Amino acid sequence: MSALAVTLLGYWLLGAVAGTMAGLFGVGGGLIIVPALVAVFTFQGLSPDVVMHLAIGTSLATIVVTGISSALGHWRRGSIHFPWFVALLPGLMAGAIMGVLVAGQLTGSLLGMLFGLFVLSMAVKMALGFTPTPNQAVNTPAYAMVLAGSVIGGVSALFGIGGGTLAVPWLSRCGASLTQAVATSAACGVPIALFGAATFIWMGWGHPQLPSWATGYVMWPAFITIVMTSIPFARVGVRLAHRLPSHVLRWAFAALLTVVGLKFLLS
Repeated sequence: MSALAVTLLGYWLLGAVAGTMAGLFGVGGGLIIVPALVAVFTFQGLSPDVVMHLAIGTSLATIVVTGISSALGHWRRGSIHFPWFVALLPGLMAGAIMGVLVAGQLTGSLLGMLFGLFVLSMAVKMALGFTPTPNQAVNTPAYAMVLAGSVIGGVSALFGIGGGTLAVPWLSRCGASLTQAVATSAACGVPIALFGAATFIWMGWGHPQLPSWATGYVMWPAFITIVMTSIPFARVGVRLAHRLPSHVLRWAFAALLTVVGLKFLLS
């Protein structure tokens, strides 16, 4: 088997695992895809200077496609609250661009350490079983929505995730039901991923240490294969989630995130 075939098989397995775990644990695939891509790219012998940025940029590119699929599903059910989405949109776009520009100023090792700290915070949140409690609807000023969108977009693009981790609690504070918050955050993830991935491509354009199959900080074979496999395998994860106890799932995922976070901090 050729080296290319082995690489594509690895991407295929990554997409299958990321999709399954996203459906199983109810989280965006970025928390799984980024560390897995870091491992794959490192195994391929890519420079440590570009591995972390390439993994995050590729993760955001996959979220463009999977996010559109998710957002369309929520839109068909009428769950997206478009006034909130529109109010957040300018901040989401600007924040995503700024998040990538910040990432560009960080070394791969520092970015990896920050990602590890972020993953550990998600592990604590998962272990404690924290879920936002919807408030009564409040009249949130436009500037507050733009500022919130900037923070959500910036942090999400910096770490290659879809945005739901931060958007759901904020929308719940604004008075959204959990269904509305999840649906609207899914829509918010699309511009974050689109502007984030585009900025990563621009920022890495022509970098001499990037492989030939990459355009900027997006690795196309990984993108195509992950997208092809993650969406159908997410349905497998959903079926498994309905068969396993929720507390077991929560603690299992928290343990996984803890291992991943410590790996980034200690490596």
